[in-house]
Amino acid sequence: MTPHIEAGKGDYADTVLLPGDPQRAEWMARTFLEAPRCVNRRRGALGYTGLYRGQPISIQSTGIGVSSFLIYVHELLDYYGARTLIRTGTCGGLSAEAKLRSLVISQSARPENTESGQVFGLYQADAGPDPGLLACALAKAAELGIDHHAGLTACTDIFYHPEARTRYAEAKALGALAVDMETSALYRIAAHFGARALSLLTVVDSLVTGEQADYSERQALFTDMSRLAFETAREGR
Repeated sequence: MTPHIEAGKGDYADTVLLPGDPQRAEWMARTFLEAPRCVNRRRGALGYTGLYRGQPISIQSTGIGVSSFLIYVHELLDYYGARTLIRTGTCGGLSAEAKLRSLVISQSARPENTESGQVFGLYQADAGPDPGLLACALAKAAELGIDHHAGLTACTDIFYHPEARTRYAEAKALGALAVDMETSALYRIAAHFGARALSLLTVVDSLVTGEQADYSERQALFTDMSRLAFETAREGR
């Protein structure tokens, strides 16, 4: 048991999928896992462990933003022995290519500033996805016929920003497809602990068109992303 997770040693598999929303964690567990059991309810950050096609896999919700994300992931890595992390998150589209409801695979993450995604320099080194997980996800997406885009993503610590329309000009010029709040932190903390990581993101709002997906439809939007995450976790070992 840690300050933020009530599970005991051995309650988590060494592969953990990381949605932000606890309702998404519950939906993923009920939809994809065999015999899922809830291993964490503390602070409403639901965590589950079960079997996916015979392989133990866990799911842990992480909340919104870097601060919440790093607490849960640090404890999973440092105390519970997680070695493979796959984020199943949401993002905002930065390009016409990454349309509303599309799937983005983050091949690299650009923080908005030098502090974004790290705490007091601890996770400061630049990092990216595990090459093996990335290659597996790209291959599985093609095999399963899952439409997707792969490339650079931006990462920010601020959701409501007064310069929302202009702040990503540099990232967009570099070809960034989308922006989220956690991927840079994921890649940095995984590298710090010597773990493997990959970020899969579903576009739920577009900074190009202003469109937004209604929250009521979001779980249905996550089917392809979740399926790809589970298949990558199973075969990318």
